[in-house]
Amino acid sequence: MKKITVLTGILLLLNLSACKKNIEPESTIDEQAQKESTEVKTYAEISIKEGGHWEGRKYLEGTFKNVDSLKVPAEHTDHSWYIRYEGPGWESNKIGYRLYLDWRNAIDIFGKKTDTMVLSKVGLDGFDSYHEMQNWGSDILKAGKGLGIGAVGRYVNKEVLHFNEVDSTFAKTENFDNQSVVKVNYFGWKTNNQKTNLISNLSISADERYTKHTIQSSEALEGICTGIVKLSDLPLLQKESENKKWGYIATYGKQSLVPDHLGMAIFYKKETINEITEGNYDHVLVFKPTTSAITFYFLGAWEQESNGIQSQKEFLSYLNQKLTELNATDKLK
Repeated sequence: MKKITVLTGILLLLNLSACKKNIEPESTIDEQAQKESTEVKTYAEISIKEGGHWEGRKYLEGTFKNVDSLKVPAEHTDHSWYIRYEGPGWESNKIGYRLYLDWRNAIDIFGKKTDTMVLSKVGLDGFDSYHEMQNWGSDILKAGKGLGIGAVGRYVNKEVLHFNEVDSTFAKTENFDNQSVVKVNYFGWKTNNQKTNLISNLSISADERYTKHTIQSSEALEGICTGIVKLSDLPLLQKESENKKWGYIATYGKQSLVPDHLGMAIFYKKETINEITEGNYDHVLVFKPTTSAITFYFLGAWEQESNGIQSQKEFLSYLNQKLTELNATDKLK
């Protein structure tokens, strides 16, 4: 009798489970994937071609494959067709960025109209496809001959020098629960007849627009700098924190490739800065010579992002909130 009771109970549970499934069907694979993608709020990657071949400075044929790290081939230059969207990319649920991993070494912006992760699909269907507006957004910044936003150069004789001569370059990416990181090591970066090794760490956090950029040079060189590319003759906006420890430079206006409104800013620690000046193509922050690590923050804010900033007033209010945070804690999370 006991065995029959147990068996009856099991059958009853199975029937209840079946009824529940009829009322509340399980999620489809697509729905589950969508749910998982919305829970991921940062992502970084680097993707290279394999199965093809070099012909001069161009990589022909082959298919893209993600790798955790990369030593940049000596043949690689701009538009070599070897690295997907030309370098490592990183994103939050707000915005995306990419670094040109060649002599230009500029940082570009991917404007996002969605809060899901998109970079893994960008550039797979054609090298320049991300320049055209798509459902997720597009490349929205014209870096041109400038630094883009928050990249590193060297300011010498009123000119920003890029990475035309480097012995070797290594890049790697890492993804954590609420943060993604790109790390680049430049060995033998030669400018003005001087060489240095430079480490660049770029990290982005969930729910944030800014990238934290920490750089360190093996030599205390004059003129190592960062900056914002000058576009549309927009004025430079500046402010310092109440305790005078932090400041920002920024631009806002119709300076995206769409064209529509885009804000760009860099937060810097005042004690690290030698001067704020102008290059041919950039608003420039020149750092004091040091072999110690220097940390600054840069960001873009595009009007078409989800709940995006719509005016210069809103943009400055947002920047001032971040400046207040730096004033209080000496860092952004």
